Amino acid sequence: MSKVAIVTGGTKGIGLAVVKRLLTSGYEVHNLDITPSDVGVFHHCDVSDVEAVRRSINTIHEQSQRIDVLVSNAGKHLSANIESTDEQTLDALFALNVKGAYAAVQSVLPTMKANNAGSIILIASDQALIAKQNSFAYNLTKHALASMAKTTALDYARFNIRANAVCPGTIETPLFHNAIDAYCDKSGANKADIVAEEASLQPLNRLGQADEVAALVSFLASDDASFITGSLQSIDGGYTCLLYTSDAADDTPCVDLGGRRI
Repeated sequence: MSKVAIVTGGTKGIGLAVVKRLLTSGYEVHNLDITPSDVGVFHHCDVSDVEAVRRSINTIHEQSQRIDVLVSNAGKHLSANIESTDEQTLDALFALNVKGAYAAVQSVLPTMKANNAGSIILIASDQALIAKQNSFAYNLTKHALASMAKTTALDYARFNIRANAVCPGTIETPLFHNAIDAYCDKSGANKADIVAEEASLQPLNRLGQADEVAALVSFLASDDASFITGSLQSIDGGYTCLLYTSDAADDTPCVDLGGRRI
């Protein structure tokens, strides 16, 4: 019997890459998303709706009788500081980025406990580790996912259930391009120049790719990662190492403020 994996937000970007990678690894993969996909088993589900997530996961369990892996990936980005974030916008972002993950994790735990095994992987962000400008609410939600991974890891270790958060940096996905497009529309900047600048801010001097994140997720889902739980796994080309840089002229430390737009 194939192992069963659930991916939320598996139709585009990192989610789609994860679905494809898990399929090639032999999993039966279920995708919870509002945008249809013919990759994996698609379930129309608004992940910001807690009851909809619960219903979808219960249906998957009834059909497959097991859930081995959860990849909570669904989320959206917001560029705004705290003054520019109204309560309705904050609630909507939390509903998808945090409560959607809460509902998914809560829903898979009973069957994972019964099987005495499971791997839960939350797709967070480098912003679970550092702050960026103009990113109040998004940063808040990603820190919440990091906390969820760590507390879940501790609470369910006795059931052999592992929980980890993957923290991607600047990955070239539709989400990335949407954020760049929005910035360019607002500022009049040239998109090619901004993309090149974002790439140059990474120590590896390039943008990350969704397939690279999917490879890490697949590893964390596998038995090869059986002693890894409660971790925050950076996959950011070294970006979060750049908390401080050194000025070549006078060796004066200075704060690196890269990634200020997205």
